[in-house]
Amino acid sequence: MSPSQWITLGIVIALALTLVFVVHWLLNHQLGKVWPMARYLVSRSAVTAYLAAAVVGANLALPSPSDVGWSTYQAIQHLMRILMIGTLTGLGISLAYAATDMILDRLSISNGDADRRARRYQTQVRLLRRVVTSVIVVLAIAAILFTFPQVQALGAGLLASAGVIGIVAGVAAQSILGNLFAGLQLAFSDSLRIGDVVVVEGEWGRVEELSLVNVTIKIWDERRLVVPVANFTTTSFENWTKQGTAITAKVVLPLDWEVPVAELREEAGRLITASPNWDGRSWSCQVVDITESGEVMVRVVATAADTGAQWNIACEIREHLIGWLVEHYPESLPRNRTEFFSSGEESPYATQFPSSAFRQSSPVRESAGAPRNGSTNPPGGDPGET
Repeated sequence: MSPSQWITLGIVIALALTLVFVVHWLLNHQLGKVWPMARYLVSRSAVTAYLAAAVVGANLALPSPSDVGWSTYQAIQHLMRILMIGTLTGLGISLAYAATDMILDRLSISNGDADRRARRYQTQVRLLRRVVTSVIVVLAIAAILFTFPQVQALGAGLLASAGVIGIVAGVAAQSILGNLFAGLQLAFSDSLRIGDVVVVEGEWGRVEELSLVNVTIKIWDERRLVVPVANFTTTSFENWTKQGTAITAKVVLPLDWEVPVAELREEAGRLITASPNWDGRSWSCQVVDITESGEVMVRVVATAADTGAQWNIACEIREHLIGWLVEHYPESLPRNRTEFFSSGEESPYATQFPSSAFRQSSPVRESAGAPRNGSTNPPGGDPGET
């Protein structure tokens, strides 16, 4: 190429880049005031637009075959065709992302967990644009490959055996396609949304990202749990925000039999009704069970507006009632009882059942198996043992 041709190439590329700069300036300073999508277009196409403009400008200023030779011209033309496909595909994806960014911003969560409809649409839009982007990228790669004559001949041969190739490809991509359809099923069946509070594999967290392959869950301690999408369609999981955000906090206290239940219930009600984390729906304090070890299980429940308030009010109830019992009714705290008798005393059970093994007739217990006081009854047992 002659120096004049290089100068022409540089001028055309510079003009193309200048045109993109002017368009970006207008979008930022003029159209941005009246068209909300302008700033999204500029931010998303800041790189891809300049690359595409440079490639288009270079393609317009290509030298003729007589200037560089036929073989060199074919190589340059082939390279420019590949660059055109790549840069224009990148620009198209950037513009599509700019449009979806505006939609996602309008659907931004303005009411926390309560805005279920916005979170559902956000999940669907994000997943759909990933699917469309993947399809466009695959088509662009295929178009680039088919610019090579050898690949074109191979493609013609593959079309002749499309049935066999389709079966083999389907088997090879079974897991990928399974995750893809599982993600679409989750998004459009409204089973899982970005921002949902879920319990998966024993971990409590919030759905942070839903992609074509994995679901990323942000656990409460800031760890990330990455779970394959297909797991959510084959195994059960807890979704605490499926139908709404209202939830019930539960606190179970193992206490002694001497606990004053009425006073405890009154104190729990006073605390809950004064708490800003209580949503005003309902609360209760009840004895729900007695364990085998002899502890009275008192359960205090209170409703809350969301999971954050539920955690806070549960901690409030637990901390306050423990301190209140320690201060006012320490005998209500859980304890194990053991009863001892002096050498001259007998338990009421031993007095009522003389043949029982619990009878203590002397300070020193007789050896195991020896008869007591000449009795012929076998040692141990309740009345009726013979």
